[in-house]
Amino acid sequence: MPLTRILTATLIAIGLATAPVLALAADPTGTWQSASGESRYTVSYCGDGTQLCARLTWLREDAKTPENLELLGAYVVRGATPTAENKWQGAVRYQGDTYEGNVTLVSSDALKLSGCKGLFCQSMSFNRL
Repeated sequence: MPLTRILTATLIAIGLATAPVLALAADPTGTWQSASGESRYTVSYCGDGTQLCARLTWLREDAKTPENLELLGAYVVRGATPTAENKWQGAVRYQGDTYEGNVTLVSSDALKLSGCKGLFCQSMSFNRL
Protein backbone atom coordinates (compact mmCIF):
# COMPACT_ATOMS: atom_id res chain seq x y z
CA MET A 1 0.00 0.00 0.00
CA PRO A 2 2.74 2.56 0.81
CA LEU A 3 4.42 1.86 -2.56
CA THR A 4 1.14 2.66 -4.35
CA ARG A 5 0.86 5.98 -2.49
CA ILE A 6 4.47 6.88 -3.27
CA LEU A 7 3.96 6.02 -6.94
CA THR A 8 0.71 8.01 -7.07
CA ALA A 9 2.33 11.02 -5.36
CA THR A 10 5.27 10.84 -7.77
CA LEU A 11 2.99 10.75 -10.82
CA ILE A 12 0.99 13.71 -9.52
CA ALA A 13 4.19 15.67 -8.89
CA ILE A 14 5.46 14.93 -12.39
CA GLY A 15 2.09 15.96 -13.83
CA LEU A 16 2.12 19.25 -11.91
CA ALA A 17 5.71 19.96 -12.92
CA THR A 18 4.99 19.46 -16.63
CA ALA A 19 1.57 21.18 -16.69
CA PRO A 20 2.98 24.73 -17.14
CA VAL A 21 5.20 23.51 -19.98
CA LEU A 22 2.24 21.98 -21.78
CA ALA A 23 0.15 25.12 -21.29
CA LEU A 24 2.96 27.29 -22.65
CA ALA A 25 3.39 25.05 -25.71
CA ALA A 26 -0.30 25.50 -26.56
CA ASP A 27 -0.20 29.32 -26.52
CA PRO A 28 -1.10 30.77 -29.93
CA THR A 29 -0.25 34.37 -29.02
CA GLY A 30 2.72 36.05 -30.62
CA THR A 31 3.97 37.02 -34.06
CA TRP A 32 3.31 34.67 -36.97
CA GLN A 33 4.43 34.76 -40.61
CA SER A 34 2.63 33.14 -43.51
CA ALA A 35 4.49 30.12 -44.92
CA SER A 36 4.99 32.08 -48.15
CA GLY A 37 6.64 34.92 -46.19
CA GLU A 38 4.36 37.56 -47.65
CA SER A 39 2.59 38.65 -44.44
CA ARG A 40 2.95 38.80 -40.65
CA TYR A 41 0.31 38.84 -37.95
CA THR A 42 0.10 39.52 -34.23
CA VAL A 43 -2.14 36.97 -32.53
CA SER A 44 -3.60 37.77 -29.12
CA TYR A 45 -6.38 36.71 -26.80
CA CYS A 46 -9.34 39.05 -26.82
CA GLY A 47 -12.98 39.26 -25.72
CA ASP A 48 -13.41 37.16 -22.60
CA GLY A 49 -9.75 36.09 -22.65
CA THR A 50 -10.37 32.80 -24.46
CA GLN A 51 -11.24 34.26 -27.85
CA LEU A 52 -8.57 34.79 -30.48
CA CYS A 53 -7.78 37.90 -32.52
CA ALA A 54 -5.17 38.39 -35.24
CA ARG A 55 -4.01 41.69 -36.72
CA LEU A 56 -2.13 42.04 -40.01
CA THR A 57 1.06 43.93 -39.14
CA TRP A 58 3.39 43.59 -42.13
CA LEU A 59 3.31 42.90 -45.86
CA ARG A 60 6.18 42.01 -48.16
CA GLU A 61 6.54 44.54 -50.98
CA ASP A 62 5.03 42.26 -53.67
CA ALA A 63 2.01 41.50 -51.43
CA LYS A 64 0.99 45.15 -51.13
CA THR A 65 -2.13 44.91 -53.27
CA PRO A 66 -4.96 47.42 -52.74
CA GLU A 67 -7.01 44.69 -51.00
CA ASN A 68 -4.15 43.74 -48.66
CA LEU A 69 -3.14 47.33 -47.92
CA GLU A 70 -6.71 48.01 -46.81
CA LEU A 71 -6.27 45.29 -44.15
CA LEU A 72 -2.79 46.36 -42.99
CA GLY A 73 -3.08 47.21 -39.29
CA ALA A 74 -6.61 45.78 -39.10
CA TYR A 75 -7.88 42.70 -37.31
CA VAL A 76 -8.36 39.90 -39.84
CA VAL A 77 -9.60 37.54 -37.11
CA ARG A 78 -11.61 39.02 -34.25
CA GLY A 79 -13.28 37.14 -31.44
CA ALA A 80 -12.78 33.59 -32.72
CA THR A 81 -14.24 31.30 -30.06
CA PRO A 82 -12.64 28.09 -28.81
CA THR A 83 -14.24 24.92 -30.21
CA ALA A 84 -11.72 22.31 -29.09
CA GLU A 85 -8.24 22.18 -27.60
CA ASN A 86 -5.97 24.42 -29.71
CA LYS A 87 -8.81 25.27 -32.12
CA TRP A 88 -10.92 28.42 -32.57
CA GLN A 89 -13.73 29.31 -34.97
CA GLY A 90 -14.83 32.69 -36.28
CA ALA A 91 -14.89 35.13 -39.17
CA VAL A 92 -11.67 35.61 -41.14
CA ARG A 93 -10.99 38.50 -43.53
CA TYR A 94 -8.68 37.64 -46.43
CA GLN A 95 -8.01 39.68 -49.59
CA GLY A 96 -11.16 41.72 -49.13
CA ASP A 97 -13.49 38.76 -48.49
CA THR A 98 -14.86 37.36 -45.23
CA TYR A 99 -14.86 33.61 -44.60
CA GLU A 100 -16.15 31.39 -41.83
CA GLY A 101 -12.95 29.86 -40.62
CA ASN A 102 -10.95 27.86 -38.14
CA VAL A 103 -7.64 28.66 -36.49
CA THR A 104 -5.74 25.57 -35.37
CA LEU A 105 -2.54 25.58 -33.36
CA VAL A 106 -0.79 22.60 -34.97
CA SER A 107 2.32 22.84 -32.76
CA SER A 108 4.05 25.48 -30.68
CA ASP A 109 5.55 26.91 -33.92
CA ALA A 110 2.88 26.09 -36.54
CA LEU A 111 -0.57 27.56 -37.02
CA LYS A 112 -3.15 26.73 -39.69
CA LEU A 113 -5.98 28.96 -40.83
CA SER A 114 -8.74 27.58 -43.02
CA GLY A 115 -12.01 29.11 -44.12
CA CYS A 116 -14.86 28.80 -46.56
CA LYS A 117 -17.26 31.20 -48.23
CA GLY A 118 -19.94 29.18 -49.95
CA LEU A 119 -18.15 26.46 -51.88
CA PHE A 120 -14.86 28.37 -52.09
CA CYS A 121 -12.35 27.34 -49.39
CA GLN A 122 -8.90 28.69 -48.59
CA SER A 123 -6.20 27.38 -46.25
CA MET A 124 -2.96 29.00 -45.07
CA SER A 125 -0.10 27.90 -42.83
CA PHE A 126 1.92 30.13 -40.51
CA ASN A 127 5.21 29.84 -38.67
CA ARG A 128 5.99 31.52 -35.37
CA LEU A 129 8.66 34.24 -35.53
